[in-house]
Amino acid sequence: MEDQQIKKIVREEYGNVAKRDGSCCGPTVSCCGSDSYKEISKKIGYAEEALKSIPDGANLGLGCGNPVALASLRKGEIVLDLGSGAGLDCFLAAKKVGEKGKVIGVDMTEEMIKKARAIAQENGYKNVEFRLGEIEELPIEDCSVDVVISNCVVNLSPDKQKVFQEAHRVLKTGGRIMISDLVTEEELPEEVRKSFDAWAGCIAGALEKRQYLDTIRKAGFKDVRIVSESTYNIGISRELSGKITSVQVEAFKS
Repeated sequence: MEDQQIKKIVREEYGNVAKRDGSCCGPTVSCCGSDSYKEISKKIGYAEEALKSIPDGANLGLGCGNPVALASLRKGEIVLDLGSGAGLDCFLAAKKVGEKGKVIGVDMTEEMIKKARAIAQENGYKNVEFRLGEIEELPIEDCSVDVVISNCVVNLSPDKQKVFQEAHRVLKTGGRIMISDLVTEEELPEEVRKSFDAWAGCIAGALEKRQYLDTIRKAGFKDVRIVSESTYNIGISRELSGKITSVQVEAFKS
């Protein structure tokens, strides 16, 4: 399966997610009600209070963790969200970094960017910006951000090494990443790896856990560690039950 073909499928699928105002991340991308989005988000680590604080429309039931909760964000920091979607994590981060800080969301899907920008404008967010771009070629200056976060998006990329190299490039010295993502405990069946639905649903592109951590180290990061992990079963088929893990990974640019 060619890289550009994978990107095309993912872009189209998540463009449709934005248009129909919601989806669930799993082996297939499907519609859910807004109450379901909230319940899914609570299952993957979002507190009730945090979900109540975000604007309507920002939570589309996507993700596999809560990177903002673990990133130890501080007032005045500049945060970059890889694959920002409708802006859920960006809006949560904006409250933590305050007026003197800034949050930049990057997403390759025009429909998601349009939706996130509209939500930000309607709700008066002055310290949040959304940029159209691919996470393998970030529209961000070198050494310009303090923290890179991402939520179940890196696994959608066919070139994860490039993603982490780009994250390393844009971080300031001493900067850090906090990435929520899906990894596997063993090699996935070939038919899953070749499935368009499984790619769009965050499964087919998932690396084995050790390989994922090694990819981050090869990009130049130090002190790479998993700070939290749990078995991921939302929308997982019986065949894959117990084989997919949600990890929250921290690492630093020295």
